[in-house]
Amino acid sequence: MTSIRVLIADDQIMVRQGFTVLLNAEPGIEVVGQAVNGLDAVAKVAELEPDVVLMDVRMPELGGIEATRRIAGRPGTAVKVLVLTTFDLDDYVYEALRAGASGFLLKDASAADLAHAVRVVAAGNALLAPNVTKRLIAEFSRMSGTPRIPLKERVGDLTERETEVLSLIAQGLSNAEIAERLVVAEQTVKTHVSRILVKLGLRDRTQAAVFAYESGLVRPSGY
Repeated sequence: MTSIRVLIADDQIMVRQGFTVLLNAEPGIEVVGQAVNGLDAVAKVAELEPDVVLMDVRMPELGGIEATRRIAGRPGTAVKVLVLTTFDLDDYVYEALRAGASGFLLKDASAADLAHAVRVVAAGNALLAPNVTKRLIAEFSRMSGTPRIPLKERVGDLTERETEVLSLIAQGLSNAEIAERLVVAEQTVKTHVSRILVKLGLRDRTQAAVFAYESGLVRPSGY
């Protein structure tokens, strides 16, 4: 089986080396390079074509959010970005996801959680640490009451069931949980999710959740 190729982008050498040791010890994962800042990360992605980039948020010359935007915006790219941060950087969660990040993980995560996150993102799924998810929803609750994306303009192409599935994705439910809620097969939910992503031109479930809140389809509880 081909190993998941990982690029680590962080301006702290100890962080890069630590993550490299941890991930290289995991079966099926190989660290193929390190980047010292966002510009270096963008260049290394073009050179090495990794499957996943572990991206720090605050870096000199070019920050992780803009680097993520450039990497995710490459035509036909299959590279996934997993953003790493600490608790005091939660304000960056929203912009990182809008920039195209497929996942978000706190730097204090265990080695097992880090490896799991890499595998989840590499498989094309989205990942948010539970604590980050709560803060993400809190961030949406502080947004203006006027949706950034007109709801009818973008959700109009979805069927009633697809719209229902999208709202459940935004609430953090897995495919299995959605299937149980709607009393349908999990494969049926997977089909709905795929159609939603295609119709809305979205990369993954994380982007779908962001869209659902931005469009006003879903609002945080209590608001």
